[in-house]
Amino acid sequence: MSTTPSPLEQHRRKTRVQFTSDSPTGIRGGIAARAKRSLSKDDERLLATLLNPANPQDYIDSPAFREKHASENIYDKAPDIQKPDTSWYHPVMDDLSPGKSRTVKSSQQVILTGAEEKVLFHQFNYARFCVAELQKEVWTSDSRKPTTEQAEAVLKWYRIAEKVREQIAETNLALVLAMAKRTRMSEVDFADLVSEGNMALLRAVDKFDAGRGYKFSTYACRAILKAFSRQGMKLSKYRQRFPTDFDPKLERSNVLETKRADFERDAADEVRRIVLDNRADLTDVERTVIEHRFGLESGENEKPMTLEQVGQIIGVTKERVRQIQNKAMEKIRLELESKFLGTKKLEEAQAAAEGAVGSGGPLVPGQPSPIPPTESSEDLVALN
Repeated sequence: MSTTPSPLEQHRRKTRVQFTSDSPTGIRGGIAARAKRSLSKDDERLLATLLNPANPQDYIDSPAFREKHASENIYDKAPDIQKPDTSWYHPVMDDLSPGKSRTVKSSQQVILTGAEEKVLFHQFNYARFCVAELQKEVWTSDSRKPTTEQAEAVLKWYRIAEKVREQIAETNLALVLAMAKRTRMSEVDFADLVSEGNMALLRAVDKFDAGRGYKFSTYACRAILKAFSRQGMKLSKYRQRFPTDFDPKLERSNVLETKRADFERDAADEVRRIVLDNRADLTDVERTVIEHRFGLESGENEKPMTLEQVGQIIGVTKERVRQIQNKAMEKIRLELESKFLGTKKLEEAQAAAEGAVGSGGPLVPGQPSPIPPTESSEDLVALN
């Protein structure tokens, strides 16, 4: 019995990369099936994005990419370039204040020469060039589906490009921080400024042409300054629409909810102590019912018993258990009000005050009555 796949599964099947093979049961078909199983979900999504005709890979072209043994010349015969240490990178405003200025040690600084920059950018753009060429091969084929070798090559060259891109960006992180500190934009938060500068740095890595002979820092500085300017203009427009700042007093306060929760928790603890210490003069049967019904002595993972279960323990019906429970809870309530809540004393004081007013006596013993007994009703009316 065949079932119709869900819309989500249908979307996954449409976006999933299909490998080409010579025959369904041939050797290449088996290789394609094994390659598909070996790819993780992240690899499948990445491959689907890279092989989408709407996402052609861009790169900065160079004649060296089409030379014989280009890959060997660009990667194998290239000199070793020191990788940066980014453990010092903590762009927090407090760390960059005059009193707590963080200085980067010279051993952690990596300053690339023009030749080293050219090597890195050639490696970066050659990897993107290989991805673009593989995309063209797949899109111009009859099946428009990649072989297993093409899929593995696309993922390999893409990861090489990302690795070199990350190395170039990390080497120039200090450039972003230096320019952010020199830029005087009081209305822009420092963290937002650094974030925009880092994004501009990555875009500059993608667009820089090392073949023109310029240093990358010269090109990146201008890109970072433009990003700072755009961020300032964006914030200025936002301020025009929303001129008020954040005011914590306008936020909804949860002080009352917190006090209520604390009071309820304290009241529940007091009820537990009343039952366990038997301060409400409960009988043995009443204590047994309350303890089993509300799980006072059971563990946290154990559920309280039902009326029927408690009735089976003490040998009565569940209706009788309900009556015993209500009677015991009334005793607990009176004890809680008299000792913890204090409402019983308050009610007695109010009743005494009402009795004193009705009898014409003083409201509080030892104090004179607020209405002098010598005044008549006519005097009271005249005073009113």
